[in-house]
Amino acid sequence: MQSTAAARWARQSPCCCTPSLAPLSTPPQIRPYEPADWPAVWALLEPVFRAGETFPHDPSIPEAEARLSWVEQSQAVMVAVDAGGAVVGSYYLRPNSLCLGAHVANAGYVVAAHCRRQRIGSRLCQHSLQAARRLGFRAMQFNLVVSTNTAGIHCWQQNGFQIVGTLPGAFRHRQLGYVDALVMVQRLVEGPER
Repeated sequence: MQSTAAARWARQSPCCCTPSLAPLSTPPQIRPYEPADWPAVWALLEPVFRAGETFPHDPSIPEAEARLSWVEQSQAVMVAVDAGGAVVGSYYLRPNSLCLGAHVANAGYVVAAHCRRQRIGSRLCQHSLQAARRLGFRAMQFNLVVSTNTAGIHCWQQNGFQIVGTLPGAFRHRQLGYVDALVMVQRLVEGPER
């Protein structure tokens, strides 16, 4: 259960999926990541990782380790670019587990702070679901959705994810201490499980 402070924090957290008063003039293009994109992707990731509010990475993660985690350990990495070619978002896609669990995908998303509330996170999520289907994944699972990230939770639910479990005190929020985390899942195939 969220504390009063956690609830206040959640109301203040930025959202990447709800409409803004000043959206981009055209929707961003989503394309495959290229090595030259890394400085721009790191510029998006670094403040989010340092904040220690939504990703479980060490807030003092070195850039090389962040690149290994986001890019090199992923099956696919995409970037969202605005009309001027600036990177305004990114996602990675990889198996959620090894061998017998590798048919379930996992993804992570980041959106530029100045572009939040413009549904870019939702576009990235939709794109990643399509990519996961093309790659043969049967489901997508988010293992540690921080309960105070109400904007993210709302976004994932709008895009078809269901909460299937709560992990009490599983995330050590940099400002709020131990808060709950959610496990969220979406099936990508219809029909029998076999």
